[in-house]
Amino acid sequence: MARTREEKGLQTLRDTWRGSWFAGGTRRQRRSALEALFTEARALGLTKAAPLVDLPPIPRSPRKAGTQLTDAEVQLLRFHAERGMPVTRHAALLALLLAGLHTAEIAAATTDDLDLTSAEVWTNGATRTRGRCCRLDEWGVRVLRLRRTHLLRGTETGPPPRLVTAASSAYRSQASVCTGFGDIARRSGLATGRRRVEPKDVTRYVARKILHETGQLSEVARCLGLSSLDAAAALAGHRWNPEDQGGEVA
Repeated sequence: MARTREEKGLQTLRDTWRGSWFAGGTRRQRRSALEALFTEARALGLTKAAPLVDLPPIPRSPRKAGTQLTDAEVQLLRFHAERGMPVTRHAALLALLLAGLHTAEIAAATTDDLDLTSAEVWTNGATRTRGRCCRLDEWGVRVLRLRRTHLLRGTETGPPPRLVTAASSAYRSQASVCTGFGDIARRSGLATGRRRVEPKDVTRYVARKILHETGQLSEVARCLGLSSLDAAAALAGHRWNPEDQGGEVA
């Protein structure tokens, strides 16, 4: 006798929880598919079963700590980012990272978002971050002023130009930001075949610096646009809850 879809779904569910050899991501995908199946079946009146209700969450592996950049290494990134500026975007990209913007926010940043007199840049936030003003350091103000002047030269009408990327889609724009940072990291010699350096390592550096200067996780969360103190603690490398594995949401 052929098994019904419900029976097949229950068998897959049993296999998923018995088969601990499956990767966590695979198990979570299967759980989502089963949840959608039974939700639709209940809506159609085909079943009253809800087999996922009492099942425990599938544990996630702790996130890797990432590369801890030092002040000297960040200064090295600044030095190599200046090559070719203001025609090249690298210095502006790094300045926005050091101000606390995330890659998706940097991809959307335009010349109109800069208030260089007040040494600030505005971001509308992204999917997981909030809109806010971010402080620029002295180096950031200098390189962004040069970049803005270059981009606005000969421009009288139209929307304000974006500071770092001209890619059309949001996905391509964010990927372009990551590629640009990779250029800086490799050029500086910090990113090698054995050592990975990514934009979030700069964000972690900024988070640690804010926590060291203020002693407040709430200030880390505010400056980075985070809604979770746990996420702020994870970025700053601060384990305020020994049982928490941490989770960087941004």
